[in-house]
Amino acid sequence: MAFRWKMRIEGMTCEHCEVSVRRALESVGARDVRADFRQGEAVFEADETADPERWQEAVRRAGYRPGELTRLGPTPETASLRVGTSRRDYDLVIIGSGSAAFAAAIRARDLGARVLMVEAGTLGGTCVNVGCVPSKFLLRAAEVYHRACHHGYAGIWTHAGPVDWPALVAQKDELVRTLRKEKYADLVELYGWELVQGRAQFVDAETLAVDGRTVQASAYIIATGASPAVPPVEGLAEAGYLTSTTAMELEALPSSLAVIGANAIGLEMGQLFARLGVQVTLIELLPRVAPFEEPEVSETIAAALREEGIEILTGAQVRRVERTAAGKRLSVETGDGLRTLEVADVLVATGRRPNTDGLGLDRAGIETDRRGAIVVNEFMQTTNPRVWAAGDCTNSPQFVYVAAYEGTVAAENALTGHRRRVDLSVVPRVTFTSPAIAAVGLTEAQARAQGYDVRTAVMPLSVLARAWVDRDTRGLFKVVADAATDRLLGVHVVADSAGEVIYAAQLAIQAGLRVSDLAGMMAPYLTMAEGLRLAAQSFGRDVARMSCCAG
Repeated sequence: MAFRWKMRIEGMTCEHCEVSVRRALESVGARDVRADFRQGEAVFEADETADPERWQEAVRRAGYRPGELTRLGPTPETASLRVGTSRRDYDLVIIGSGSAAFAAAIRARDLGARVLMVEAGTLGGTCVNVGCVPSKFLLRAAEVYHRACHHGYAGIWTHAGPVDWPALVAQKDELVRTLRKEKYADLVELYGWELVQGRAQFVDAETLAVDGRTVQASAYIIATGASPAVPPVEGLAEAGYLTSTTAMELEALPSSLAVIGANAIGLEMGQLFARLGVQVTLIELLPRVAPFEEPEVSETIAAALREEGIEILTGAQVRRVERTAAGKRLSVETGDGLRTLEVADVLVATGRRPNTDGLGLDRAGIETDRRGAIVVNEFMQTTNPRVWAAGDCTNSPQFVYVAAYEGTVAAENALTGHRRRVDLSVVPRVTFTSPAIAAVGLTEAQARAQGYDVRTAVMPLSVLARAWVDRDTRGLFKVVADAATDRLLGVHVVADSAGEVIYAAQLAIQAGLRVSDLAGMMAPYLTMAEGLRLAAQSFGRDVARMSCCAG
C-alpha cells in the first residue's frame, strides 16, 4: 500500500530549492513530490515498506535540513490504463506528427499501447520541414559564403562568387526529404503504430472524427504545434508578406528585405539573407533586439549585425504596408518620427501561435487561453481528464527538445496513470546567429525579481584565447549567481559555438554547482567552453591579467 507523507524541511528559500528537494526525494523512490519553500515542507507518496531515513539523508545531501515526518494516510488507488485491454478502438490517439507526437508515440509503443497518429499536413511537423533543419542549413550556408570574404587570416585568399539560390534551396529540400523519411516516416513502420492522413476534430469529450470516420481511445494527446503569427498591421495582408516558412521557399533572393521582429527568428532570418547579399532592415517594437535576453547580449549582437551592414530600428512600430511597383512601402513610427521604408519584400517574424483552431476543443471541454494555447497542468493534462497536450500548442517554451520531452511525459501519464511532472526549471535556448546567442537559467532581472541577492560577472570574449585564434572576438560570457550561497543561477553567452557551450552550463545549474565549483574545474584549453571557467574566475580576479592557460 502507498501512503502520503509530509516532511518539514529547513533551508528552502526559493523555487529552485523546491526543485532540488523534489529531485532528492525522487532519487530515493518518493513519488508525486510537492515541495513548498514558503511552507517549509514537502508532501509526497511512498510505499509502506519505504525507509524514511533514506528520505532524510537524501534531503541532507541536497543541502537542506529534514525535520518532523508525518504519515498523512493511504493514497487513493489510481485507475491506471491496462494497455491493450480497453474495448475502445485505440489505447492512445495522437493528433499531430511533429517531435512531441513522435516522442509520445514511441513511448506509447514501448508500453505496448495501440496507437493511432493523425496528421492533417506534412509528416514531421515544424522542425524537420520548415523550422530547425532547413533554417540552420541555410544559416550555415550563408556563414560559409560570408567567411569566404571575411575570415581575418593574413595570406589566405578566398573568393565568393554569385549565390545560386535555387540550387541552395534544392539542396535544402533534399536534406529535408531525407530526414523526414529516415527520422519520421521509417519510424512509423519500425515501431508499428497506425498513421492516418486527415483532419481530426473532437465530436465530444471522448470521441474524435477523422475525415468522417469516428474513433474512440482511452486517451488522447494533442501535439499540433504552432504557426507563424502575423501582427494586425494595416495593409499587410493586402500587400503580401513572407514568413520564416515561405522565405525559405523563395524562387529568387530579394534585393532588400524588411524584417518585422528582432527576436530569435527575426535575427536568424535577417542575418541569413544579409550574408547572401540582401539589404536587410530589422524592425523591433521593443527597445532592443533580442529583447528577452540580457541587455549586454542585446547590445553585443546588435553591434555585430550592424558591422555586417544590417540596419536596426528599435522602439519602432510598423503602422502601414503598401504594395508598390518595386515591392513594398512601410510606414514606420520611430522615436525620431514617422519614417518611410522602401523594400522589395517584408518578412514577418513576430512569434508563433498555437495550431488549435478547428479541433473542436470546446466540444471536448478543453480550455484554451487568449492566444489559443491549450491549458495544461504540470502533468500535461488538459481540462478534459482523458486528453493531454504537448509541445508548441501549449504555453510551453517553443523548442523542439521541450516538445519531445513533454510528449514522452504526456504518453507515460496518459497510459500508466502515473503523475510525472514536467520540469522546465532549467531550459537552455540558442539563437543561431553568428556570433550565436545561448542562455540557460535566470537573467539578472529575473533573479532579482525572485528575491535573490545577485552577483554578476560579465567577461568580454576578447579575454579568451580561442576567440583570438578564430579571429573573432565579438561576444561575451555573463554569469548570474546568488550572493548568499554562491550558487549559479544563469549563464548567458554570445560567441560562435555558444550553443555547444551552454549544455555544460545547463548541467552545472541543474547540479546546483557554485561559482567557485566552476572556477576550480579544469577546462580544455583553446576551447570556447573554457570561457565558462574564466567567467566564473572573473568574480574574484581580473582574468585579463592572467596568462593564457593559468589555473
